[in-house]
Amino acid sequence: MLRRLFISLFSAAALLHAQDEPPAPVPQSTAPEAPPAIQDDATRISVLGYHELSETQPETAMRIRTSKFRKQMETIRQLGITVISLDDYLAWKRGQKTLPERCILITLDDGWKSVYTDAYPILKEYNYPFVLYLYKEYVDIGGKSMSTAMIEEMQKNGAAIGSHSVSHPFPAVVKSHAKKGPDDYDAFLRNQLGESKRFLEGKFNCKVTTYAYPGGYHTDEMFKLADEFGYDNLFTVIPGKVKRSTPGMTVPRYMIFGNNDKIFDLAVSFREGGAVAGAPGTAPGLVQTTPVPVSPEAGAMINSRLPLITVDLSTIADLDPASLVMKVAGFGDVPAQFDPKAKRLSWRVNRKLRQPSCMVTVNWKDTKGKAPDMPLRWSFQVDRDAAYLPEDSQQ
Repeated sequence: MLRRLFISLFSAAALLHAQDEPPAPVPQSTAPEAPPAIQDDATRISVLGYHELSETQPETAMRIRTSKFRKQMETIRQLGITVISLDDYLAWKRGQKTLPERCILITLDDGWKSVYTDAYPILKEYNYPFVLYLYKEYVDIGGKSMSTAMIEEMQKNGAAIGSHSVSHPFPAVVKSHAKKGPDDYDAFLRNQLGESKRFLEGKFNCKVTTYAYPGGYHTDEMFKLADEFGYDNLFTVIPGKVKRSTPGMTVPRYMIFGNNDKIFDLAVSFREGGAVAGAPGTAPGLVQTTPVPVSPEAGAMINSRLPLITVDLSTIADLDPASLVMKVAGFGDVPAQFDPKAKRLSWRVNRKLRQPSCMVTVNWKDTKGKAPDMPLRWSFQVDRDAAYLPEDSQQ
């Protein structure tokens, strides 16, 4: 009983003492505050990816004709799209720089010698910065690979450098290492991401913080190591526009194929919200040119939603009429008719145009089966007011 009384008195005294004491300070968190979220702006960026170039070898997915590459660079210029440097891109991504609403970042993978002999003079002529994604085992090996001297010269004239691994392992090789267990896979990835960065930074005296996945293949284990090694933007082969909020570990990129012009068309087409619709030449006020007369004229504003589209091919030598194909945005291949006497291809739009612009593409081959370097392509504008004129006025 005395013990219970003592405990009660001790508890009461402790309570009175606590009431006299000032309140204990609330412990403050020592963890760093999370950085404020970077807000998206109106800028959208298309990242273009190229490989080998040649004017004489056959075009493939990985090899583009040099003259076509030049025409693509000219298309970018005519469309008024800003070509940015890697530093511009990274500063914008961090929220430290403002860029125009439509931008392009040019990247060239692997280290093909033709990048130096064919692409570099054109990029230099247009004053376009670019990024070389190099892998260690394809530098200074002779043959079709670039030398250190070539790369260093390009560094002095607009080229930045990013990593493309040590050995350029294709997805099947990466998966085979993953199947050997986590230790083997970790060692393999550490070499591909870490050693390539160390090699490039040491050889070319630059900071390497970006990586292009060979074959576009990536796994979660790569993300963790990329963060450890200091990569902040890693590029895929999945097409799409880049926003500020685009995750840095899976940045979209348009791989420009030599045998598929549609991908370039999508890359240089910008619409509200970053949709990849439309086509080059749809920018209002763009001055377009075509090698042959067309109607409606390139860049013209028309007031009909049912126009007659014509192409004068009288100056095209050795044309195979059976090879002619006309494509109209929203319609696909259309049944255009060729007048052999006038050498004119024409088609009347049979469903009213709803969009403010319309792109037309015409392809053909000569009698030997060879197509031109690039198809004939142009666009015209449709007066929005005309889109709502009475039915009988749409002629």
